[in-house]
Amino acid sequence: MTAKRPATLHDVARLAGVSVATASKALNGRRHVSTTTRADVLQAAERLAYSPNTLARGLVAGRTGMVGLLTSDLEGRLSIPILMGAEDAFGADRTSVLLCDARGDAVREGHHLRTLLSRRVDGLIVVGARPDPRPSIGRDLPVPVVYAYAPSDDPEDLSLVSDNVAGGRLAIRHLTEVGRRRIAHITGDPSYSAAHDRAHGARQELAAQGLELAGDRVYFGAWSEEWGRSATRMLLARHDAIDAVFAGSDQIARGVIDALHSSGLEVPRDVAVLGFDNWEILAASSQPPLSSVDMNLKTLGRVAAERLAAAFDGKLGSGVEQLPCRLVPRESTAA
Repeated sequence: MTAKRPATLHDVARLAGVSVATASKALNGRRHVSTTTRADVLQAAERLAYSPNTLARGLVAGRTGMVGLLTSDLEGRLSIPILMGAEDAFGADRTSVLLCDARGDAVREGHHLRTLLSRRVDGLIVVGARPDPRPSIGRDLPVPVVYAYAPSDDPEDLSLVSDNVAGGRLAIRHLTEVGRRRIAHITGDPSYSAAHDRAHGARQELAAQGLELAGDRVYFGAWSEEWGRSATRMLLARHDAIDAVFAGSDQIARGVIDALHSSGLEVPRDVAVLGFDNWEILAASSQPPLSSVDMNLKTLGRVAAERLAAAFDGKLGSGVEQLPCRLVPRESTAA
């Protein structure tokens, strides 16, 4: 039995009763095609199960409909929301996003970069493993590049990051709005600029409200539950008059809650606890469920895709753009 020949654009045009040029314009969303004609062409394409040759169409238009997302995020916790946001933005444009994980290896990253470019991707989104400046992949690339989460160390590149200073201010504002005044801050690795930015924002907001940081200092340590537990024990041994803890990550916040419970303190009745990251699997399963500052990574991915789409027309900017965080309240900070 002879296999059925796939439908062509000529077949669609013939069934719709229009020229091949008009059928092409209608299928590609071009202007100067009437609503009725466009509907006829789309109906004909559906009846014939017509699937355009995306690569050939892209080569004619100078685009392939593929964008690369190059990440060094080992767990996918950062890159997956960014990928989802980018796919949401590109969905209407029939653009696919190809994910490559370099696993923090510069050699592997270079290999993935060459592979993506060989596939003629239209642009690249580069996602770092931590929110600190990372090496640029270069200016002399044939496609536009947007850095997300971790900024490029080249000011001529375009980077999109979460505003961690504003996120720290947002955390303190929420805690004071639910009536807390003696707020301590336990955070992670001091080599991370984000840890200092969140602490700086927290101090700014406390000062703006005429308050001081409880515990006399920021407790820097590790991004772990164990650090949250040990730092809380140290804090309570020296300063028992606290009514809230702003934790620099959700993992730290989980450890803070454990230590408070072990000390006979109720959360949030005695001490409110607020995390950062809004890592759903941790925040929602915490006891009680954890309020957290969300870095809006899906929005970061969506905006990165929008910037790339603008760059296809030669409109890519440069520098670092900071996008706002949002507060996700749960039971751990209930008034």
